[in-house]
Amino acid sequence: MAAQDDNRCAMMTTGKLATMICATALLLAGCVPLPEEGPPPNAPQPGDLIAGPTNGSLIEREPDLCKAADYQQYLGQPGTVVSTLFISRDYRVVPFAGIVSQEYNAGRLNFWLAETGEITRIGCG
Repeated sequence: MAAQDDNRCAMMTTGKLATMICATALLLAGCVPLPEEGPPPNAPQPGDLIAGPTNGSLIEREPDLCKAADYQQYLGQPGTVVSTLFISRDYRVVPFAGIVSQEYNAGRLNFWLAETGEITRIGCG
């Protein structure tokens, strides 16, 4: 009789322990933060200058912290011209379909190139 009581007591303790473990796991799962949504990878960033629809004009996005507007005359020029500009601030030339870091630097000047090598976009980042 005592052995049956010990078995019954052990089964109840095991059941309670399993219930507590499941409840704790469910509570902790609610504490996990959801991933943040960001802009699409090639979405224009603040400060980007891109060629306008048909007349070569610019569509400007504020603020222009890297002074991209100072380089607007190079839109449509070969990307090789960038190395001759003697730019004193941080800059990078991004080839067509090039991979860049997600580190955003508002003071860095970016020159984005087309498949043919011309500058198609100038912006901060």
